[in-house]
Amino acid sequence: MTWQHDTMMNPPIEGLLERADSKFRLVTLGAKRARDINSYFGQLGDTAGQLVPPQVTSVARKPLSIAFEEISADKIEAVQVDPEAAAAEAQAAADALAAAESADA
Repeated sequence: MTWQHDTMMNPPIEGLLERADSKFRLVTLGAKRARDINSYFGQLGDTAGQLVPPQVTSVARKPLSIAFEEISADKIEAVQVDPEAAAAEAQAAADALAAAESADA
C-alpha cells in the first residue's frame, strides 16, 4: 500500500523542482536569495537600502524558507547566462583593472 507522505518542508520539494531545471539550480538559487534576504534583515537599521526585501509575506523566520516560498510563488526565477558572454565580460573587467593599476603606478 502506497501513500503520499507529508513533508516537513513547506512548500513541498516536488513543487519547487518544477520551477528549476535541476536540483543543483534550485539549491543554488535558494541559497543566493537566502543570503540576500539575510543581508537585507541585517541592514534594516542602516540608511543604505540596496537589497531587495522579501517578495512574499511569510510566517517563516528563516531566510532559506522565505527564499523557497518566493521561488514557489514565481517571484524569483533562474536566468540563463551565456558562458562566452560572461567570460568576455570578466576579461574586460580584468583588463580595465590592469589598466587602472598601471595608471596608478
